[in-house]
Amino acid sequence: MPMPLETRSGRLLRAGKRFGLNLFWRTFFLLALLLIGSVLAWLQTLRALEFEPRAIQTAQQIASLVNLSRAALIHSDAIARVSLIKTMTEQEGVRIVPREPGDTFEPFDTDSLGRRISQELKGRLGPGTVVANSVNQEEGLWVGFMIDGDNYWMLTDRARFNRTAGRTWMIWLMTAAALSLAGAALIARLINRPLKQLSFAASRVRDGDFEASSLDETVATSEIRAVNIGFNRMTQKLAKIEQDRAIMLAGISHDLRTPLARLRLETELSVADTEARAHMAADIVQLDAIIDKFLEYARPGNGHLEVVSLRDVIDSCIYSIRNRTDMRFNLDLADNLSVLADQVELARVITNLLENAGRYGKSVNTGIAVVDIAAKEREQWILLRVRDHGMGVSPEQLLNLTKPFYRGEAARTAANGAGLGLAIVEKTIVRMGGTFMLSNTSSGGLAANIKLQRAPKA
Repeated sequence: MPMPLETRSGRLLRAGKRFGLNLFWRTFFLLALLLIGSVLAWLQTLRALEFEPRAIQTAQQIASLVNLSRAALIHSDAIARVSLIKTMTEQEGVRIVPREPGDTFEPFDTDSLGRRISQELKGRLGPGTVVANSVNQEEGLWVGFMIDGDNYWMLTDRARFNRTAGRTWMIWLMTAAALSLAGAALIARLINRPLKQLSFAASRVRDGDFEASSLDETVATSEIRAVNIGFNRMTQKLAKIEQDRAIMLAGISHDLRTPLARLRLETELSVADTEARAHMAADIVQLDAIIDKFLEYARPGNGHLEVVSLRDVIDSCIYSIRNRTDMRFNLDLADNLSVLADQVELARVITNLLENAGRYGKSVNTGIAVVDIAAKEREQWILLRVRDHGMGVSPEQLLNLTKPFYRGEAARTAANGAGLGLAIVEKTIVRMGGTFMLSNTSSGGLAANIKLQRAPKA
């Protein structure tokens, strides 16, 4: 029993999800399935419509040949009859022989077409008509009839009455299937081309390239034209928002730092209490650092990736805090590890992680933050790990640490700042084509796992 088309389509869609087929191939397979099913249905219909006319036509031709042969033999004398039989055999391929009682034959009605032809012949030639595939082991189209009470066999070439060969049907089927598949590929390509262009444009918008994300607004299809116009207007608004944000951030940086600098100066000159002056100065420094974090998080990601020595960047970041007595560093990375990154951005990432480890990763017993930095190659990637030996965080908070403005004070004390450090790290790593993930270590502490693209070796 053939499988319903709906069931086949459902299985095809599930298979597409399992093997990751894109939209073009899903559309192509569904169209191909529909077209091939239609071709098979039409082929079966044509064969069914051909069956009855072919059976009647074949029976009519055989009956006419028998009647003509019988009339010619009846109206000829004995000498002319022998000559006539010889002529029919040589020129027309029709042989007439007497039918003996001991003749053995194989019936012609072995299939539906044969049964229909036999039935039609008996109706035209009379009930005593016999149609056989072979007589006395000699194959052919044999028709038994009577002339003046004598039984005869007429043997003729069966090829002239055969149905269309299966090979012919197969050739037509393969031709129709090939044309259907070509049409399905063309239709699927035309259907998916606008979606592919939209996907490419969306990816350019995601990367901040608004100029390269414009879509054609003059396409013929009204629905696609409306989508393209809406997308372009959205892109223009996003570009305007991005431009306004850059101007706003520049204004914030200028407008806030100027009064902060005046406050710092007035504090130093006007506050007599040394302890109060120190606290006020520390607050001003913290406000200035928070402004830096906001600006850094909002910075657009259009940096150029270049070959960067990972060891050099890490050494430069450690050098700036080498005199801190509350931090120790353990390095495990080769000197020849190079990554594709923005050197300034990568330095900011590592500095952020080191500051985070120094602030939250101190040992409860010693008050010192021991930071392990390790890196290794794996296929086309460099895996970098920055780990502290502090208290770690709870599993519930671990997933939220990279969210902007989130701080896990419950697990890691002394939290201050804007809560943007790890959010900046993740955003920067993603901009450079890598991945960032936080995890608790089995022996205690928090580990930052970074995967960066390995630079091609010269």
